[in-house]
Order: sequence, then structure tokens, then C-alpha cells
Amino acid sequence: MGNPNIPVIRDKALNERSYGNLEGLNKAETALKYGDEQVHTWRRSFDVVPPGGESLKDTYNRVIPYFESQIRPLLKQGENVLIVAHGNSLRALIMYLEHLSPEEILEREIATGFPLTYVFDEKFHVSRKVG
Repeated sequence: MGNPNIPVIRDKALNERSYGNLEGLNKAETALKYGDEQVHTWRRSFDVVPPGGESLKDTYNRVIPYFESQIRPLLKQGENVLIVAHGNSLRALIMYLEHLSPEEILEREIATGFPLTYVFDEKFHVSRKVG
């Protein structure tokens, strides 16, 4: 952003979900090897783990403690925080902030490169969302 005074914090807790043994394979190769239905289940389920990888539930279980311990305190102090992360890490955070069910979050489309802005009330509930 051209401002060297903005702190940048990196943490592996916000890394993309691990697809384990499926990483490096494209969707077509994976479907040939495991079948279309199984690939769809791995990609679009909350708690089904691909071989050697993580489910969205696993991703949620590492993103949310990081949010609670590192990001929420900054927000409560009145700081603005820009979170730049991968799709499934953001999916987990959105699920948490918006109190969505596993079924609801799996239907949510998250656009790449379009920011979401959350404003919180005094009880730290989302009072407004833009984007």
C-alpha cells in the first residue's frame, strides 16, 4: 500500500486448508483417480478429510483460536485490521463471525480480491457487513 508504517503480521494459522495427498493434482486428475463424487465430497464438505489433509473443520479449529487470541484484542482496542488469507481460511472466519452452519458456509461464494468489511458493536457482534 506504499505505507511502510503499517505492521504486517504473518502466521501459518491463516494458511490455506491442506489438501494432503491431493495437492499438486488438478481436479480432472483427482477425479480420474478417486471419482467425481469423492472429489466433490472432499472439496465441499465441512468435516470430511482428504487423504493426508485437512477438512474445513480442521481449518476452522486453527483459524478461530488465532483470531480470538491475536486479532480480536486489536479490534477491541479500536484498531482496524486487514486480514489477507486464503479462501478456506476466510470461509472458516466468515462462518464464525456470521454464525453460519456448516451447510450454510459451504454454499457461500467468496470472491477473490473483493474485501469484506465487518463492523462490530460493543458486545462484539457483527453490526454491519459491507461487501
